[in-house]
Amino acid sequence: MKQFDHLMLFFLLHTSCSTLLTLAQAPAAAPVVAPKAAPVVLAPASSPAPPGPTNVTKILEKAGQFSTFIRLMKATEVANQLLGQLNNTNNGITIFAPSDSAFSSLKSGTLNSLSDEQKVELIQFHIIPTYLSSAQFQTISNPLRTQAGDSADGKFPLNVTSSGDTVNITSGLTNTSVSGTVYTDGQLAVYQIDRVLQPLQIFDPRPPAPAPAPSKSKKKKDDDVADSPADDSTDNSKAVRFTMGNNVGLFGVTAI
Repeated sequence: MKQFDHLMLFFLLHTSCSTLLTLAQAPAAAPVVAPKAAPVVLAPASSPAPPGPTNVTKILEKAGQFSTFIRLMKATEVANQLLGQLNNTNNGITIFAPSDSAFSSLKSGTLNSLSDEQKVELIQFHIIPTYLSSAQFQTISNPLRTQAGDSADGKFPLNVTSSGDTVNITSGLTNTSVSGTVYTDGQLAVYQIDRVLQPLQIFDPRPPAPAPAPSKSKKKKDDDVADSPADDSTDNSKAVRFTMGNNVGLFGVTAI
C-alpha cells in the first residue's frame, strides 16, 4: 500500500514538472493592445448673439407709469424713428419722459386740440439727439437743440441747469426737474420728469411783426411841385395885350 502511494506521488510530481516545462518552453503570448480611441473633436464655441436693438417703448413699459407718453410715441411714429436712430448713430439719444401724472396735470383737452404735426413736435421736443449722462448736465451749453427743430428764442428753446443733484429744465412756459433715471447704457439715457415740456412754438406762438408803413417817395413830391401852375404868368400876358390894344386904339384916333 505504501508502495502504491509512493508511485502515485511520483506520477503526480512527474506530471507537474512536465507541465511546467512545457509552459516554460512555449512562446509568451503577445500582449493585448487596446485600440486607440478616436480623437474627440470639440466644436468651436459659438459666439454670443449680438444684443437686439434698443427698444425705447419696451424700456418705458417695463418702468411703468409712462403709458400716455408711449401711446403718443407710437401714434406719431416717433418710436420707430428712435429705433432706427439708436442702431445707426454713435451720438446716442437722451429722452425726458413725462409720467402719466404729468399728462394728467395738463388742461383738459390740451392733447386733443393739437394737430398731428404739433403732436409730433411735442414728443420730439422731449428728445435730445445726443447722449447726456447726469454728470454732463453740469457743463451743458444752452439752449439745447431738440429733435423738434430750431432752438432759437420763440421756437423750441430748451434750457437745462443743475445745482448739486438737482437738474432743472425750462421751455419758456414749463419749469420742471428730473425726478429720476429710468434707463442709461452709454448710448440711451431716459430721465423721468413730472411736467410735460410745452414749447413756445406750439403753446404760445408769437404773431409776426407788422410790416412797416410805405413811405411817400421823393419823386412823387417832385411831380406834385412840377404840376402846380405859376401864379401870375397867364394874367400878366392878358394884361399886356389889353394895354397894347388900348394904346394902338388911342394911337389910331389921334392920327385921324
